Amino acid sequence: MTGRRAVAIATPFAINSMKVGIVGFPGAGKTTIFNALTGLRADTGAGARTRDNVGVIKVPDARVERLAAMHNSRKKVYAEVVFVDVAPSAPGGAARNSSKGGLPAAVLQAMQGCDALVLVLRAFDNPALAEPADPLRELRDFQTELILSDLAPLENRRDRLGKEGGEASELALLQRCIAHLEGGQPLASLTLTPRELSVLAGFGALSNKPVLGLLNEDERDFTGALPAKLAAGTVAQEPPLMTISGKIEMEIAALAPAEQPEFLAAMGLESSARERFVQRAYELLMLITFFTTRSDESRAWPIRRGATALKAAGKVHSDMERGFIRAEVIAYEDLIALGGEKQAREVGKLRLEGRDYGVRDGDVIAFRFNV
Repeated sequence: MTGRRAVAIATPFAINSMKVGIVGFPGAGKTTIFNALTGLRADTGAGARTRDNVGVIKVPDARVERLAAMHNSRKKVYAEVVFVDVAPSAPGGAARNSSKGGLPAAVLQAMQGCDALVLVLRAFDNPALAEPADPLRELRDFQTELILSDLAPLENRRDRLGKEGGEASELALLQRCIAHLEGGQPLASLTLTPRELSVLAGFGALSNKPVLGLLNEDERDFTGALPAKLAAGTVAQEPPLMTISGKIEMEIAALAPAEQPEFLAAMGLESSARERFVQRAYELLMLITFFTTRSDESRAWPIRRGATALKAAGKVHSDMERGFIRAEVIAYEDLIALGGEKQAREVGKLRLEGRDYGVRDGDVIAFRFNV
């Protein structure tokens, strides 16, 4: 039976985005950062807000432009980042007002639905808060919150398995994770197999999520460099950090695209925080990009590093994964250098790969499938 050859299809099954939660303690400037990254104008003085702010940006990728030009594609589709400015409280609930009160349950629950977390750390004095800025303390308080949040469900499950005589392998995993958490270490720093990660996914573990610490500095003091205390004080299990001035970046985001380069140059910045952040988000999530391209559409698809061709096919459409036959793969650099699929095939640069092929960043793929 002859297989069908297919590329990107715009369907409800297409998943072209990653969801990043913007979180932090009150007064850190979360919504300012959200506005800077999305170009939106959410109210920064919303107080005890009970609804999340949500914004979507496209991930810049010049490779989509080149592929679309090569194939005269009518449509160009970029990978997307969905930013969620997590509300500080639930309807009828209270927002915490210091780093000593604990994050509300609604905030912790909202974070479970995110692929990665951006922790906004206050690195400026806020007259509305009595406590001076201490981003290192906030960073460690936040990690403690996640660890304590993870402990309760794991301990409950362990106790239930102990009474009911559950599977020994799951019980051993739970005991190992609990001991790690009780030692003050996030699950992200524990080596786990894919199967173990799958088991933990059912518990909505938060300390296993990728976290990027974002220092929000006053625009008058902004240098772009990490403070010496933080640069020297972080340890292996703490998240990577970058600095930003939310107010400066919000001004940049509000400018017309043609005006932004001049403003960036005047501020001594090479690129906007949005561009730098998207790069770091990809690193955090261990994402790579593969492409599908033809005359109707050229599209970028984000996927986890190490994913197989079978999973990549499922990213495009569930039918492709279900009826997978093989993948036709060309490296982006080879395709551009040679000028097209025909030339790549003639010199042996178009490869036929099976379902277990490990997709590489920049692979241009067409899937053969039959259903």
